[in-house]
Amino acid sequence: MSTTPDASSEGELPLIAHLLELRARLMRILIGIAIVFAPMAYYGKEIYAYVAKPLLALLPAGATMIATEVASPFFAPLKLAGILAAALSMPWTLYQVWAFVAPGLYKNEQRFVVPLLVSSTLLFYAGIAFAYFLVLPTVFHFMVGIAPVGVSVMTDINKYLDFVLAIFLAFGITFETPVAIVLLVRTGFVTPAQLRQHRQYVLVGCFVVAAVLTPPDVLSQLLLAVPSYLLYEVGIIAASWAAPKQSAEEIEAEK
Repeated sequence: MSTTPDASSEGELPLIAHLLELRARLMRILIGIAIVFAPMAYYGKEIYAYVAKPLLALLPAGATMIATEVASPFFAPLKLAGILAAALSMPWTLYQVWAFVAPGLYKNEQRFVVPLLVSSTLLFYAGIAFAYFLVLPTVFHFMVGIAPVGVSVMTDINKYLDFVLAIFLAFGITFETPVAIVLLVRTGFVTPAQLRQHRQYVLVGCFVVAAVLTPPDVLSQLLLAVPSYLLYEVGIIAASWAAPKQSAEEIEAEK
């Protein structure tokens, strides 16, 4: 009778310890985001002006952005500061996730996960930079250029922010394509040879996804679809290096 509680408590202790550690890691993630958020919120107006620069630079003389809601001038920069804080603190967030799951991984898995986390973070930032410095100016130049005569191009600051954040998210996720391909190959779901065989379907899929994620204009769809396919090819090359070694029988079976 006395052994049952002991066995039960021994089984519960690891679970409780894991939950406590998970709570501690989540608190550290939130604290990290809050630390980054504080200066972002203080300089929220300046940051918003920088994010709005691709559109403001193309507006006619005297034209400005507008706020159609009373609280928009306050909440729009604050919303942007919060999202940027979460994005900029991503390395700290991923480190906390890594520290939580690392003890349950094998040594070879740990060596594989670390570069994967680093590359995924850098690729996400690269996607956002690509969208800001190339996509947004190109799209806005096209939009302003096709405006009918007598129509002043102005937009609400909240709607502009939602549009820009959607573009950032779409390109940030798209630039993760090589990481996703490496994971699929590494886990054995597909092989580099199979990925090469389905290139034509992926190309069509890139344009379909771009049509869904981007505004309804051909230019922005092309600016997302073409890099998506190029990243697919990069992913195949990276996956070929990271793929588990195949035996001669497996290679012959694929042929």
